[in-house]
Amino acid sequence: MTSIAADAEAWIRRYEKSPDSAVRLVCLPYAGGSASYFFPVAKALAPLIEVLAIQYPGRQDRHREPCIDDIGKLADAIVGALEDLGGQEGPGGLNDKPLALFGHSMGATLSYEVALRLEERGVKPVRLFVSGRRAPSRVREESVHVRDDAGVLRELRLLNGTSGEVLENEELLRMALPAIRSDYRAIESYRCEPGRRISCPITALTGDADPRATLEEVRDWANHTTGEMDLTVLSGGHFFLNDHVPHVLEMISERLLPANRS
Repeated sequence: MTSIAADAEAWIRRYEKSPDSAVRLVCLPYAGGSASYFFPVAKALAPLIEVLAIQYPGRQDRHREPCIDDIGKLADAIVGALEDLGGQEGPGGLNDKPLALFGHSMGATLSYEVALRLEERGVKPVRLFVSGRRAPSRVREESVHVRDDAGVLRELRLLNGTSGEVLENEELLRMALPAIRSDYRAIESYRCEPGRRISCPITALTGDADPRATLEEVRDWANHTTGEMDLTVLSGGHFFLNDHVPHVLEMISERLLPANRS
């Protein structure tokens, strides 16, 4: 069996190093997405909040690596990378400052699985931000990953999350489709383990016109934590984040910075 690299250098992008930050925010992209989606977030939140953006294999600078089409294996590798980061930074490691997680769409489910694994290792995130994704227990039978290329493209256009340049460029599409299809296979085959819950609080964000997550499905995130859960509904579809960047950044800062944390 081929081992999955779990080193920090491969998986983690620090676009704005902030050694004196009050908290770290680990950001996990959507299906087909890459770490660079969070570049503006890292710039905006530094230096008080340091963003660690996760780069999945099979895209951008990792395009030669095989994709991982299993949420559990992805979560294991990300936790391994975070532990490797702690080893590189010496005493304290992951416990040297508070850590939070932010995931959009597939990244939301993946961030939940990462949080479960971190808590098992004694690292309790201070908050989990889940965006554009129904609760793990709310299953829809979806099969985008088995569609032909035209079918996958229809889904991307429906969600409006992939740039027009990629959708209209055949060469870029050929490069992007394997990672997109692999990510869809991972999230569509995912089933959460009943009864498992994290203890950290959850902040859920959703668009009021998201075709892939109803308000009722998002509210069920409350059943996946023993802590508090708050919900924010914003205007827009699946990628509502793109239209509300200042508001979302302000919300993250309010909930993570010590002066604003209860």
